Amino acid sequence: MDEKLRKIEAVLEEKVRPALRAHGGEIAVERLEDGVLYVKLLGQCAGCPSADLTNETLVEAELVKALPDLVQKVAVVQTVSDELWEQAKRLLRDHHL
Repeated sequence: MDEKLRKIEAVLEEKVRPALRAHGGEIAVERLEDGVLYVKLLGQCAGCPSADLTNETLVEAELVKALPDLVQKVAVVQTVSDELWEQAKRLLRDHHL
């Protein structure tokens, strides 16, 4: 892991993850590109209606405050969780229309 990502992970671990974990969530860094940090919200935070608000008020606020020369913006990459994919497969397999 390079030094930039190490700094980002340290801020996430100290300032962001405890709050997300309290709600059954987690965060993973996807990439840093031109001052924009791309992250995935996982667990209960994935697909949550409050994900954008969580990103702005918690994730982006903490990272920009702690690492202003490194992170200017945080973008949430929306994905479908593995659990949701498995549930969809079961529904299609077990419930014939």
